[in-house]
Amino acid sequence: MVRFDIKDRADVFTLVSKFYDKIRKDETLGPFFNTLITDWPAHIERLTSFWESSLFLKTKYYGNPLDVHVKLDQAHNNSITDKHFGIWLNIWVQTIDELFEGERANNAKQRARKMGTFLYINIFQARQNKV
Repeated sequence: MVRFDIKDRADVFTLVSKFYDKIRKDETLGPFFNTLITDWPAHIERLTSFWESSLFLKTKYYGNPLDVHVKLDQAHNNSITDKHFGIWLNIWVQTIDELFEGERANNAKQRARKMGTFLYINIFQARQNKV
């Protein structure tokens, strides 16, 4: 299969949709997402906007991913670990590699690595601040 780079919002939507199809079915991550998200089409649109903003640096994303993830961790008794972020990242990279290749695809992988690290460190910090 010939793969091309991520070129527009439609490609980002495809990536995010396929990624969350896998996440929802994953035995480790699925329960976190499936209990929290009740409107999947809205979630996919919101995350498409987030990644479009991140990859193309032109669309404004309004939201606070850190706050959402801290609350998710709290709702699940502070049980999010590096394993969860590792699975999340592996599925993200796998999905990109199935669909795309190129500079923007590589950028999407790198941004996800940085974001996962940032979120995990700050979730851990939020636990310490709560004590």
